[in-house]
Amino acid sequence: MTGKLVAGAIQLNSGDRVEENLRHAGELTARAVERGAQLVVLPENFALMAASERARRDQAEDDGDGPMQAGAAAIARRHGCWLVAGSLPIRRADDPRPASACCVYDSDGRRVARYDKLHLFDVSLPGLDESYRESADTAPGRSAVAVDSPWGRLGLTICYDLRFPELYRQLAALDVCLFVVPAAFTRPTGQSHWSVLLRARAIENLGYVVAAAQCGEHPGERRTWGHSTVVGPWGEILAEAGAEPGFVVAGLDLARCEQLRKEFPTLAHSRYDIGNEPPVEVFD
Repeated sequence: MTGKLVAGAIQLNSGDRVEENLRHAGELTARAVERGAQLVVLPENFALMAASERARRDQAEDDGDGPMQAGAAAIARRHGCWLVAGSLPIRRADDPRPASACCVYDSDGRRVARYDKLHLFDVSLPGLDESYRESADTAPGRSAVAVDSPWGRLGLTICYDLRFPELYRQLAALDVCLFVVPAAFTRPTGQSHWSVLLRARAIENLGYVVAAAQCGEHPGERRTWGHSTVVGPWGEILAEAGAEPGFVVAGLDLARCEQLRKEFPTLAHSRYDIGNEPPVEVFD
């Protein structure tokens, strides 16, 4: 493992046409690779941003088979990069609802990991007539997932996972130094929280964060924030996109994370002996 790599985050305005979305993802991946990217992250719902969760569910694929998975594998193989294929709906044998799965492909197009989104977006946005119930048509994952790469260990997360720091701390305990965040953040929440949450997860865990986002307006009148971002382990923003489709690339050195964790050992100071849950006293 070299520890040094160039990572790219692809920003898309995906719709409900799978073939067109895959073409856009491939074109932007090619441009990112031309700029030196060895690891490329696609956003959540990169191949299908349907008008509703039910419409997305209806186009779910069997595990390892289907145009969305084949298209992602082909992009990785064609451009010789590792590809974190955002998320796509994959059927589960134990649940009528598909998982929202992030698949990782190596530079030969072989799938090396799959992560099913743990935290599902069941919220009503404060002060707005806008609500989401992702769990109605998506099955939650059961475990955190890390994968070894030529540059170090990657931690896989998706969108709403970003609001749950315990997941990132669990991955950091597995020596993950690079966290990927494919996302489709809503415009209101993205404007208020996206950047600060990305920086917080990087700072808390002294690790890199590569976040690839959806942007613009999509079928079903959904609007997403964009601003794909790469954050360094001290919380510095290394690259940031705007509100339009495109990509960003940044050079990373995962050995820097190891050095920071030795010099500034906040992870070692976590109280795992009490489960990170100290006793609580309440005084009336």
